[in-house]
Amino acid sequence: MHFTRKESQDLAKDLVEQAKISAHRIMIAVPYTCLEAVSLVLKGSNISLGAQNVAWAQKGAFTGEISADQLKDLGVEYVLIGHSERRQYFAETNQSVNARLRTALEAGLKPILCVGETLEERKSAREKHVVAQQISEALEEVSSLQMAELTVAYEPVWAIGTGETASPEQAEDMHAFIRAHIASLYGESVAKGLFIQYGGSVNDKNVAQLMSKPNINGALVGGASLKAESFSVIMNVKV
Repeated sequence: MHFTRKESQDLAKDLVEQAKISAHRIMIAVPYTCLEAVSLVLKGSNISLGAQNVAWAQKGAFTGEISADQLKDLGVEYVLIGHSERRQYFAETNQSVNARLRTALEAGLKPILCVGETLEERKSAREKHVVAQQISEALEEVSSLQMAELTVAYEPVWAIGTGETASPEQAEDMHAFIRAHIASLYGESVAKGLFIQYGGSVNDKNVAQLMSKPNINGALVGGASLKAESFSVIMNVKV
C-alpha cells in the first residue's frame, strides 16, 4: 500500500522509458485500485501488468475479493500468489494458495508462486523441508502442461523489508533445491524450463551478483521497485 493512482501512473511512465533498452522480461504488480490506470500507461510497452493477489473462487458472494476474470478484464497477465505478507498477515495457507493458483491458471493468468522460510525455520535447519512442503501442497492437481505458465519466487521471509539479503550462495543453494524438487514432482524437462526468481531485499547494488548464479533466473523486487532510479538499474542489469 504505497502509491495512489496518479503516483502509480507517474512511476509506470518512468519505467516504460527505462525499459525500452532492457533485454529482460519485466512485470510490475500494482494495487487493485491502480490496475486500470497503469494498464493504459503500459499499453504498447515491453512491461507486463501484474496483480498482487487473486480470489480462490471464480465468482460469487465473496465481499472484498477480486476474481481472475476481473483481473484479466483490466489487462492483467501475471498475479502474485502466496506472498509472505499474505501468509503472515492474512493467514493464507498452502491450501488456500493452491486454490488461488489453480483458479488463476484456469482463467489464463500466469501465477508467480511465492515460497520461503522464516528466520526461525532456517535457524532450526528446516528451511528446505518448509519450502518443499509449500511447493508440493501449492501445486496439488496442477498439471505438467500448466507448469509452463508458472513462475516460482523464493523469498526468504527473514530477508524481506529487513535490509538483510540471503548471500548469493544461500540463494543459489535454495534455487537449486527448488529446481530439484520440481524435477521430483514433474520431471527434469519441466524443472529445467522453470523460471525461478529471488526476492528478498533485492536492490541495484546486489542484483548483478545474485543474477550471476545459474539457478537464479530473475528477481522479485520489493522496496527498490518504488523508485525509478533504482528499479531501472535492476531492469537493465547485465547477466
